[in-house]
Amino acid sequence: MLNLSQSLGLSSIRISGSAWSPTDESSVVAWYKNKTGITLNGTDVSDWEDSANSYDMAQSDTDEQPAYNASTGALTFDSSDDQSLQTSSQISLAGAFTIGIRLYPTGDFDGTFIGDNTSNNHLLKYTSTSNIRVKIGGSAGNIPLDSGTFGDDYLVITRDGSDVLTLHKNGVAQSTTITKSGTALIDAIGIRATDINSYDGTISEVQIYSSTSSGLTANVNDYLSSI
Repeated sequence: MLNLSQSLGLSSIRISGSAWSPTDESSVVAWYKNKTGITLNGTDVSDWEDSANSYDMAQSDTDEQPAYNASTGALTFDSSDDQSLQTSSQISLAGAFTIGIRLYPTGDFDGTFIGDNTSNNHLLKYTSTSNIRVKIGGSAGNIPLDSGTFGDDYLVITRDGSDVLTLHKNGVAQSTTITKSGTALIDAIGIRATDINSYDGTISEVQIYSSTSSGLTANVNDYLSSI
């Protein structure tokens, strides 16, 4: 018999043969699921529904709506038009968190893939082909790759109970970590406040949780690897 006093949460228990889903986690905040919840304006995305809660990402400006590939479920963002999506409900991550994303940057590696477009100084962005910058409440830090460059990747960024942030690229934790406290704010995909540092490339899925653990990180990595 399984002893629930051991270090297993109920969300970690799986029936044999069942597939893990982000909504199995009680800490899931938002899930922008691949090929799901997409509202189109022609071939462009006007809304990406949150499959976990109610943080739907939308764009009313037709020039700023990312293009959609129905075959892959990828949204293509063009920084020359500041293409982005935004939720009217603020996502606030005061403590530990896990953010997973499937994306493929192209062109200029100086774009924000997750950010806040109403509050300054909150972002996750590329600064080069081998570096990601995290900024929380104005405090910024860089997480470089151990080797190689970014491309068609799945990334998981975690913050633990000691405010240590770790970047996982394609399932591999990078050796450089940074420590950033404070409440991380998110209300946009592809841009940050105000309407600057927009992203070039595709985004196929985003998952956001208000917790972190080795089990959750492994599940998110495994899930994103199949997209």
